[in-house]
Amino acid sequence: MNKIYIAFISYVVLIVSCTSVPENAKKVGSLPKIYPDYAGVTIPVDIAPLNFNYADGHIECMDVAVNGSKVGEIHSNGDFAKFDIDEWHQLTEQNKGGKLTFTVCVEKNGKWIQYKDFTMSISPYTINEYGLTYRKIAPGYEVYSKMGIYQRNLSNYDESAILENTAVPGACLNCHTSNRTDPKEFTVHVRGANGATLVQVNGKRTWLNTKIDTVRGLGSCVYPYWHPSGKYCAYSTNKTHQSFHCVKNERIEVFDQASDLMVYKVATNEVLISPLLATKDHFETYPAFSPDGHTLYFCSSQAQIIPDNYKKIKYNLCKITFDPEKGTFGNRVDTIVNAAAMGKSIAFPRPSYDGKYIMFTMSDYGCFPIWHREADLWILNLKTGKIGPIREVNSNNTESFHNWNVNSHWFVFSSRRGDGLYTRLYLASIDDNGNVTKPFLLPQENPWEYYDESVYSYNIPDFTKTPVDFDARSASNEIMSNKRTKIKVKDVK
Repeated sequence: MNKIYIAFISYVVLIVSCTSVPENAKKVGSLPKIYPDYAGVTIPVDIAPLNFNYADGHIECMDVAVNGSKVGEIHSNGDFAKFDIDEWHQLTEQNKGGKLTFTVCVEKNGKWIQYKDFTMSISPYTINEYGLTYRKIAPGYEVYSKMGIYQRNLSNYDESAILENTAVPGACLNCHTSNRTDPKEFTVHVRGANGATLVQVNGKRTWLNTKIDTVRGLGSCVYPYWHPSGKYCAYSTNKTHQSFHCVKNERIEVFDQASDLMVYKVATNEVLISPLLATKDHFETYPAFSPDGHTLYFCSSQAQIIPDNYKKIKYNLCKITFDPEKGTFGNRVDTIVNAAAMGKSIAFPRPSYDGKYIMFTMSDYGCFPIWHREADLWILNLKTGKIGPIREVNSNNTESFHNWNVNSHWFVFSSRRGDGLYTRLYLASIDDNGNVTKPFLLPQENPWEYYDESVYSYNIPDFTKTPVDFDARSASNEIMSNKRTKIKVKDVK
């Protein structure tokens, strides 16, 4: 009897605390303050519901009606805007190429307020991917605790670990990527006492000992990028250090004292090294193959004395031809964006898979702009040669690592625009004419609660068209076993 009474009282409280909007709700001419700011964004039909919270003080209830410009309506009534996943997907599919109109009403101190409507556009371009992979790590400095590589289903909120360092004591996991968003070809680097570079092809794992004796004694393979054929994977090998700033508004600096490029040949466990990509007077890093596989893009800076001249490190965007049939490089390096002449430095070049663009991060100096507040996303039109910042997505804080989806109409990037400390993931689209839309924060079921309670930064995001099939337990045992495949070095021209 008591349980029935308690259930009844709970039901009554629920009804009283969140009721329907009365017809005489006070209308105001301003947009509601919501978190995240989703007003005016463009979204794909296959994205999880963009739930949001009220961000302008305490309320008793929020009521949201969503109407499609073509057909359909869904509704939410509660502490925050939370939409049924199936109803959301049905509505976005029905209104592909159209708009959704949101009518937001809130109850404050027993009185209802109706805000000015806002809209979201439904893109004609689908993401056409299962989801995202990314690393989550606390934004620390000299030490790190729990971290991992994770994957997220973009059509809902499901997240799962691919590999966490709790299974590999003392390990640092980084530099993972799939081949053109297809995880059948997947690589990830593990730092630490049992460090190695994993290359997984069609479920077969190979753990590489990539600490080779180069001219400058560089170490492991990082910053990978797959050749579209899957026969090769380009890597950088770097001598990296970290220092702290003593000036206002700057926290940390990560820089290379040396770096070279190499291309790993999967079938023979060889690394191909060109003398043009392993020079003493330049730092070469961040390789990326063109969609046709015949060009290797990368960043290159004149070598400097480090750390004394760290602000003189300015990376240009360069390229060299590559013959995938012979496994050879061209006989010259061309500079395609002279950032040094602009007083700037380029990092993270990412060609779109349709061959139209190269997107990269531009900062004042160095090759690690994640802690540079001035870092922005820029884009190069390979057909016209036009280059410039992507003003639609840049903020007054750091924009950094980014990647394209397979149809090259969507991209994901990390940004510190939220609080200046944590990097979070945003998505935006680009149409056939190069127009870029307002970015939106990666959706969560309860965004305010999720991001407010999270102690992790996102980085190295990438799209993946299917879930990454990875046996974490077996992989952990393999890492700890210290059994490695020794790579062979082949000098080529």
